Amino acid sequence: MKIRTIVIDDEPLARDRLLKLLRAEPDIEVVGEARHGREAVELIRRLKPALAFLDVQMPELDGFGVLAELAVAERPAVVFVTAFDKFALKAFEVHAVDYLLKPFDKERFQTALKRALDQLQLARAQPETMHEQLSALLNELRPATPPSDRLAVKGDGRVVFVKVADIDWVEAADNYVSLHLGKDTHLLRETMTNLEQRLPREQFIRISRSTIVNMERIKELQPLFHGEYAVLLRDGTKLTLSRSHRDKLQQLGLS
Repeated sequence: MKIRTIVIDDEPLARDRLLKLLRAEPDIEVVGEARHGREAVELIRRLKPALAFLDVQMPELDGFGVLAELAVAERPAVVFVTAFDKFALKAFEVHAVDYLLKPFDKERFQTALKRALDQLQLARAQPETMHEQLSALLNELRPATPPSDRLAVKGDGRVVFVKVADIDWVEAADNYVSLHLGKDTHLLRETMTNLEQRLPREQFIRISRSTIVNMERIKELQPLFHGEYAVLLRDGTKLTLSRSHRDKLQQLGLS
């Protein structure tokens, strides 16, 4: 069975070169290409590739941001394509995640591809290993954003300052996020991933692609079908912890 593969790079020449090299490989089926991070997230969720060649430096949403936007179970195996310096590349090596340093030749490409295929074979037996390697790399290399204690919400010609501690839960709303504070709701122009980085991790938890909840507001968890959980808040709101975010149960004190 051929390995379903996608290429994500904002530089057309680099993207075309990778596509040409991959299409010459008998074990690879190229199923798509993306020009930027937002398109990549949608493509990965729709096509579910096993392998991605992912450019690190892209505008708006970089390669690390693409992976952070995806739930752990949604992430393919990754070969990073990067212009990082040699010092930063040590992190890729430590966490056993392969990379292509621009500019690269055909021999280096084939070495990276072989390592990726070996990693996929190992992941079939131990899927948690690949996810742990990617998560560890993200934690080390992605710039940390200090948590905010309040958010500035612009609208109707005014700015409203919302205390983070007062937020009950957050849901995605197209290019915005909707902040729920008791009976009040505020629309903030922000992505879920960026907002998640700005909220204190010891207080807020992402329970699905479209929902972040203040853990202090959770009253009860009820198991549902297929590994999902109903999350009941103290004000009666009922949310869902999706199967793809089951790894968050440990953060809630459950194994």
